[in-house]
Amino acid sequence: MRFLVFLCCLLPLALTAQEKKGARTCRVLFLGAADTDPEKLFLHDGTAAQEVELPRLNLSKVYELPGGALTLRMLAALPVEGQPIPATVPSAAVPETTGDIYLMLSPDPANKTAPVRMQVIDATADRFKPGQMLWFNLTAHDVGGTVGKQKLAVKSRAKVILDPPASAVEPYNVNLSFRIAGKDALYPLCETQWNHDPASRTVLFIINEAGSRAPRVLGFPDHRASSGKNP
Repeated sequence: MRFLVFLCCLLPLALTAQEKKGARTCRVLFLGAADTDPEKLFLHDGTAAQEVELPRLNLSKVYELPGGALTLRMLAALPVEGQPIPATVPSAAVPETTGDIYLMLSPDPANKTAPVRMQVIDATADRFKPGQMLWFNLTAHDVGGTVGKQKLAVKSRAKVILDPPASAVEPYNVNLSFRIAGKDALYPLCETQWNHDPASRTVLFIINEAGSRAPRVLGFPDHRASSGKNP
């Protein structure tokens, strides 16, 4: 399985007060990684690099990045002072107007400098709020149904933000179906109950499951303390 994922780094120690004010946070996820893929790499933000973990089954801890427009690069080792960073390293741009991010990584064995692809996902607080759900459909199927009190409809290769599925810390029903590309029939995907946490944002991926016609849903909660760090 291959799909896109997220990652970040710490602010340089010499940051000015203005730079600190514009800082953003980042959490990382490495989806589709094999046992032979790296578990740690170095993330360079244009000024400094830090070793970061590449979790497969949950979001990483919260890392910090400077504000402003950035080009993030993933390195297998710390850069050598005075030496340019190779042009072949994986990279991803962060616009100045983007706040917090998720850094999504997917395997790229062809890249011999660092075997990953990078994608930045905007998680700016006023665009993706506590209680909401960010759905990414990475398959060729359309998926839809009910998620608590909300209706979900996410096209193939698309993303949607869903408003909170419930009003409090409580269970809610999930009933989803999918439509195979080029066909009209609906097929069941899942019928279950999930638990809602109004303080947590949730990132979900609809992915292809090896050996199965039906896709699979993976969800990753992002609960932050008021400081922006993990509780």
